[in-house]
Amino acid sequence: MANPKKRKARSAVRTNRAHLALKKTSLNKCPKCGKAKKPHTVCNFCGTYRGRQVLKIEAKAVKNKK
Repeated sequence: MANPKKRKARSAVRTNRAHLALKKTSLNKCPKCGKAKKPHTVCNFCGTYRGRQVLKIEAKAVKNKK
């Protein structure tokens, strides 16, 4: 394994880490149901992609509270 010749200064380490921050994920509106979804993916709520029904989504069962 290679080892560094010199110690890196704290500012140099932090400058390199400036690019490691997480980016915000962009969300689009589904044209059919209006729910938020990631671009270029199937809508998890209604199952459509680019105006076509791709997934068969069953109605979610409602739990009865006693």
